[in-house]
Amino acid sequence: MQSPSPDTAQRRTPLDVGRLRAAVASAGLSFTRVDVVESTGSTNADLIVRSREPGADGSVLLAEAQESGRGRHARAWASPPRAQIALSMLVRLPGVDPAVLGWLPLLTGIAVIDALRATARVPAELKWPNDVLIGGRKVAGILAEVAAGGPAPAVVIGIGVNVTLGEAELPVPHAISLELAGAAELDRTELVASILTEFDRRFTAWRDGGWATAGLVDAYRERCATIGTEVRAELPGGRALTGIATGIDDAGRLLVGDEAVSAGDVTHLRGQYRP
Repeated sequence: MQSPSPDTAQRRTPLDVGRLRAAVASAGLSFTRVDVVESTGSTNADLIVRSREPGADGSVLLAEAQESGRGRHARAWASPPRAQIALSMLVRLPGVDPAVLGWLPLLTGIAVIDALRATARVPAELKWPNDVLIGGRKVAGILAEVAAGGPAPAVVIGIGVNVTLGEAELPVPHAISLELAGAAELDRTELVASILTEFDRRFTAWRDGGWATAGLVDAYRERCATIGTEVRAELPGGRALTGIATGIDDAGRLLVGDEAVSAGDVTHLRGQYRP
């Protein structure tokens, strides 16, 4: 990965934690703590450790650089300093039915889509289950990890967004950044505030609605680019399934033909994206 040009480095300004905290407070969001660190191995791992402390629920942690973050299936995910958003949130879900807990990362995907469309003004879409695409290329990913089980599970949700990466800095050819996509807003502080606002709105409504998923199902389907696309699903056990993605069922599973896929790598065969 090449070093950024002097002009690019100059535009990679630090996150403004004071402005973020003020935005959270003024909007009445339910987050209790917002911190920014210069560098860490993984913001998700850090919040999982913090989840054992009293009063940790509602914590938000951001890193200017992340050295050993992980995506789905334990894939490595690292960020150059101040070129990406590396964000984790710790939430608790009292009384949630374990059967619908898997909707949390999908809800997060909806929130990220809405934030990027509204603030960066890019045509972001979801690739099932929770990759964020622009023009068929991945701009953001989401990873949720259970920090504590029981009747009120605590979950850490990690969000990574490529903001000012140039073509030569992209980790893989099928990635893209907001800058390369011509985004109207590249201020990471503004983008994070928008993501937190959209997530809190969705999460609070879900919680207050008794964890009912009907509204989430409709919202997810509206934003999912996978529906109607020819896909190949690499399933656990080495089996592969190829066909048209016909929809998302009420459990959040991808329907390929008449078969429901709950886990696995899914490739859009008619698009640019590859896992």
